[in-house]
Amino acid sequence: MAAENTKSILVVGGGISGISTALEAAEVGHEVILVEKNPYLGGRVTQLNKYFPKLCPPNCGLEINFRRIKNNPRIKFYTMAEVEKVSGSEGDFDVTVKLNPRYVNENCTACKACVDVCPYERPNDFNFAMDKTKAVYLPHDFSFPMRYVIDDKYCKKAGCAKCKEACTYNAIDLDMTTRSLSLKVGSIVWATGWSPYDASQIDNIGFGKYQNVITNMMMERLAAQSGPTNGKIVRPSDGKEVSKVVFVQCAGSRDENHLPYCSYVCCLASIKQASYVREQYPDALVTIFYIDIRTPGRYEKVYLKAQKDEKIRFIRGKVADIKEDPETKNLTVTAEDTLSNQKLHEEADLVVLAAGMAPNTRNSKVPADIAYDTDGFIASNTGASGMYASGCALKPLDVYSSVQHSTAAALKAIQSLAGR
Repeated sequence: MAAENTKSILVVGGGISGISTALEAAEVGHEVILVEKNPYLGGRVTQLNKYFPKLCPPNCGLEINFRRIKNNPRIKFYTMAEVEKVSGSEGDFDVTVKLNPRYVNENCTACKACVDVCPYERPNDFNFAMDKTKAVYLPHDFSFPMRYVIDDKYCKKAGCAKCKEACTYNAIDLDMTTRSLSLKVGSIVWATGWSPYDASQIDNIGFGKYQNVITNMMMERLAAQSGPTNGKIVRPSDGKEVSKVVFVQCAGSRDENHLPYCSYVCCLASIKQASYVREQYPDALVTIFYIDIRTPGRYEKVYLKAQKDEKIRFIRGKVADIKEDPETKNLTVTAEDTLSNQKLHEEADLVVLAAGMAPNTRNSKVPADIAYDTDGFIASNTGASGMYASGCALKPLDVYSSVQHSTAAALKAIQSLAGR
């Protein structure tokens, strides 16, 4: 495909940070190209049940932003797209983008006829594999764009083609192939986001071994109406309701063997999720094991409110071990209460690990010569003129702070173009 003729701003990553950066730049008159590797925009925020500070569902804020994107001709976005190569210099970058095949074109009306006839299933990565979708699927209920996608790892394509036969809009194109897009841009913002730390790397807490040990992001999906259990918090092993839930803070964070830094949002996330449990199960007991509670600034009131709940216990202690009863699937959490110097054995139906925020650049660097800090985040001074970073590509942040950082990144990208 031909290169863009205009000197634009390229934003890599379509999560809340990338979207905010793109909108800020476009709404003051700049051409913006937004590139996202997933088949939808919205990033991690789309997977949350509620987010701070208003504790509203993700579509509350994202829907407004999606409308702003649709109404702004200066923003061009590509999903299922990955930046492969960057060359050139500030004001004159040449960028190669790989466009992966979706196998569903713009004719799609999300009518679901293709899903009804598809015989193949896939693990639902949006719900962290806690349920399945068909091989042709809508990424989530509020997906933007609202268009189905086919997972070619599970679809037999021409060997089946039942979806194509069922589609009356000619939206299924099983002959789609990978394409290459060449861009000419003046500045670049990396908004590559984060992923939950792989808790299976922590060998003493049972994640990946015991079904009823889950991560905090999995808990968000369990609590969401659009999640695998329609918002009902139950044990993954048997679907039973819960009466004792244990939260384990710093699961991988503040640990030199894993993530040496504080992930900033985990304490708040666990307190928020404790409220999910208490709302559904008024008699449930919640225990939060912590090193120390960090609820910065105005969020301190969230912690103070939780402390007043007699069904929520905060125990200062590092969890040493988690074991499962193979018959009941109940869990026993072993920890030391460092305030009383007592060794505790806490029983639980469900254990939720506050897995840390790992930058996506920790294991997969961007295809450009930029600087990183020792933890894999992009350095605030990228070392490359005309290239900037936004949101959790820089450091762990909540949604509110990510949007603030995105405004700053947009301004830097604009100033870069103005200086040429």
